[in-house]
Amino acid sequence: MPLKTFAPAALAAGFLLFSLNVLSAVPTPTPKSSVWVRYPTAPDKLSPAAALGKLIFFDATLSGSGQMSCATCHSPDHAYGPSNGLAVQLGGVDMKHAGARSVPSLRYLTFTPLFTRHYYVPASEDSDDEGPTGGFMRDGSMASLREQMAMPMLNPNEMANASREAVVAKLHRSPYSAAFARLYGANVWADPAKAFVHAGEALEAFETEDPSFHPFTSKFDAVMSDHATFSAAELRGLKAFSDPDKGNCAQCHVASPGPGGRPAAFTDYSFVALGLPRNQEIPANRDPEYFDMGLCGPMRSDMAKETQYCGMFKTPTLRNSAGRGVFFHNGVFHKLEDAVRFYSERDSNAQKWFARQSNGKVDKFNDLPKAYRINVDYVDPPFTHSPRKPVLRDAEIRDIVVFLKTLDDGFSSVPGGPARK
Repeated sequence: MPLKTFAPAALAAGFLLFSLNVLSAVPTPTPKSSVWVRYPTAPDKLSPAAALGKLIFFDATLSGSGQMSCATCHSPDHAYGPSNGLAVQLGGVDMKHAGARSVPSLRYLTFTPLFTRHYYVPASEDSDDEGPTGGFMRDGSMASLREQMAMPMLNPNEMANASREAVVAKLHRSPYSAAFARLYGANVWADPAKAFVHAGEALEAFETEDPSFHPFTSKFDAVMSDHATFSAAELRGLKAFSDPDKGNCAQCHVASPGPGGRPAAFTDYSFVALGLPRNQEIPANRDPEYFDMGLCGPMRSDMAKETQYCGMFKTPTLRNSAGRGVFFHNGVFHKLEDAVRFYSERDSNAQKWFARQSNGKVDKFNDLPKAYRINVDYVDPPFTHSPRKPVLRDAEIRDIVVFLKTLDDGFSSVPGGPARK
């Protein structure tokens, strides 16, 4: 897709702010011609495959209930995330079945790398093993956007189709059946397995080409292209966000441009066990023997015996996080400030976040079986081996939230553009 390139003074300053050695004062912007951010420009029109994928994405008749489309949980008006504050969404044949994980946004997934257990930074001879990285879904179990389609289509708690053949039969009866056959061949319906794959290809084309899936219209992008400036509170929040001894958020939610000048993704696509509190809003969690352990199951089965990964979930982008109604894979928090505060107080004020056992002791990391709680991140700040006091002050938490709001799309009308008038 075409890219619009910027090499502004503000971006040079941004790189300084994002460096690990965060300065106490905002540096004076200095132009650097070697610094680039490349924002995409919208195509003149969608390809035939993407146009077909758009029809599939909004078609509720493709579900077992006839009431749920992809857009039901991934609303375009809510950054392709859920439109409500439910921890998990309802679906199934009667639209009363609850899922087991919160619904993520579909924005900014285009550059997600393939899943690997052992990731090394490209072109770096000194790179350490960064561990599991990449893949789609919260557990990285899907290799591509086209394959990702199968999960919601066939999940009994979501679109609840009995089989791939059932989905294809509905596609064959759809108003766009002829367009499907024109694109993939008149005999496409004779091979349901291949037709199902083609439907995934069309959805992938839509999610890749349509600019609404990667608009880059946040205030952050406007600042990076020299069309806006951060407020004092936003700058303070960025500093606390980036400081390795404070929020240390940028370690995983990378705030600098990616390869080829791609705009900041605010994720490194890595996996981490955060030790979240158990969320009793999820019906599945009412069973004390049920645990969602991410990489090692139960939804992902190929790594069930690799227990060193139990509890690990993929790091999401923070773009559009301020507009969400639930946070983390289990939707345990409903306010962004609570999500940020948890990082700061998880170890110092555990009694605030976790339930107590019958003996009165705090049941820390109670959304994991005790045998796997050793996998929880104890090393990287703000997780620092049970500090005596929270790493972040209240004012710093509020400033981080203010900064995160600059990542929500809608500030501009074009990628990296000025504020809307």
